[in-house]
Amino acid sequence: MKDMIKKSVFDIIGPIMIGPSSSHTAGAVKIGNVARSVLGEKPVDAEIVLYGSFAKTYSGHGTDRALVAGLLGMESDNPEIKDALTIAPSQGLTVQFKFSAEGECHPNTADITLRGISGKKIFLQGSSVGGGKVVITRINQYHLSIHSRAVDQVHV
Repeated sequence: MKDMIKKSVFDIIGPIMIGPSSSHTAGAVKIGNVARSVLGEKPVDAEIVLYGSFAKTYSGHGTDRALVAGLLGMESDNPEIKDALTIAPSQGLTVQFKFSAEGECHPNTADITLRGISGKKIFLQGSSVGGGKVVITRINQYHLSIHSRAVDQVHV
């Protein structure tokens, strides 16, 4: 008999969030949160490369603002997400966006190279897979697969 997959109410109705899309907003915030947590200190410089659907619709769906909001430590229900790009410089964070059609990855994928206040640098690749859930597929040189349930334990 095939294993039954247990679903929670959250799996059906999605996350509490600001924004038009659980993938492009809530998931993107979570990717930013995880990058900040892996860095372990205040970020001061970020280069974000967007792929697939993230690259095509980032501005209209607020993915750019959501990723930066996560880097600033905001949660997906914070009304300031929409202002994250203007808040970032006042918090000492500079952000540069790039776009790529290279590589085989999930269409909602972002690469984040993040530098902290001490000079520490990290690289993180994450994908938003729907319903505010994410999969982290790379941290620095390590390829891995950390799914939302593990990521939900990350707090900044």
